[in-house]
Amino acid sequence: MSVYNVVSIAGSDPSGGAGIQADLKSFSAHGVFGMSVVTALTAQSTRGVTGVHGVPASFVTAQMDTLFEDATVHAVKVGMLGTAEVTEAVAAAIDRHALPNVVVDPVMVAKSGDRLLERAAMEALRTELLPRADLITPNLPEAADLLDEKEATDLDTMRAQAERLLALGPRRVLIKGGHLPGDESVDLLVDGVSEPLELRAPRVATRNTHGTGCTLSSAIAALLPQSPGVAIAVSDAKTWLTEALHRADEIDAGGGQGPVHHFHLWW
Repeated sequence: MSVYNVVSIAGSDPSGGAGIQADLKSFSAHGVFGMSVVTALTAQSTRGVTGVHGVPASFVTAQMDTLFEDATVHAVKVGMLGTAEVTEAVAAAIDRHALPNVVVDPVMVAKSGDRLLERAAMEALRTELLPRADLITPNLPEAADLLDEKEATDLDTMRAQAERLLALGPRRVLIKGGHLPGDESVDLLVDGVSEPLELRAPRVATRNTHGTGCTLSSAIAALLPQSPGVAIAVSDAKTWLTEALHRADEIDAGGGQGPVHHFHLWW
């Protein structure tokens, strides 16, 4: 078997901590060949986002069709999409090219609080993209936005919201509990068949958490073609990310919220 090919469909982060740059680092760290489709350019640093320049949906489609008609794709990570038109274009391409192992990270707001998804695009995300996902990976604010509910503040509410997200059509939901208080970071993996799986890890004391959502979802996408099951891929990705957070302070990429250490196993 040759090396697996995994594609990131997402926005660009010039600071290197999130978006396509983080995805490609995660892919490489897990031994797969990374490819990308750019949906937006951002002016961004560890301190925040100062501008977003969206790529027209027609050109996002041109990127996807050109790539997918040539390369064999083993998994796809979908991140920042920005607009309803781009969201619909990506959903159509998933069908048109029968893309496997689709992991959707519903990127709506950057760590700095800057909005990265137009509110008008929310319905397209819910109705067009989520039903085509093999796994979605919202954090608690994103889950609340998708459901138009208040953010979960405890594990029971988090579990209930994961079940309601599953009803929107994805095959599985990984709802991330990093925003809950406590010494542990608890995520829940729900598929509607098995009992929800709790994934626990010690909370890491670092401000360098820029791009953790992008990094985790892309690590899962890289591991899915290589793993005997989704739960194992998700668990292994969380373990890897936890150590990347532990080592994050070794990277000095700016004066704000810095990136995690994607290559902690190598450097």
